[in-house]
Amino acid sequence: MAFQEKRAWLMALVSIGAYAAYVIVVLGGTGAGDVAGAPYVAALLWSIGAAIVANIVLQIPLAMTARQDAGTKDQRDREIHRFGEYVGQSFLVIGGVGALVLSMVEADHFWIANAIYLAFVLSAVLGSVAKIAAYRWGFQPW
Repeated sequence: MAFQEKRAWLMALVSIGAYAAYVIVVLGGTGAGDVAGAPYVAALLWSIGAAIVANIVLQIPLAMTARQDAGTKDQRDREIHRFGEYVGQSFLVIGGVGALVLSMVEADHFWIANAIYLAFVLSAVLGSVAKIAAYRWGFQPW
């Protein structure tokens, strides 16, 4: 498995884990009440910060175990990375438009923030899935 593919797996798993933890904390804080009234800001900031730190910390042993492969990228790796980023960025645009629509209809801040956070998570996960698929089943740039 290529080092860049391992990094994509790591990004996908950390993103899913952090978002799942965030959802559990926020839904657990609502009780039987309205989910939009739940205290979400601290959980949102902690889950984003924890995901960033976890990704950095987990990449260190990953790079240490693959020292020869860790610092090298060939043309195929660069094209796969670009392809995955394009796929991921499309979901950021969709999330941005969704958040814009939510603000235009004067939705609660909770829904706007969560639409943006979900867009970031989908961007990371689906970009990573596109990279993994390109490494596993081949990549044909168009």
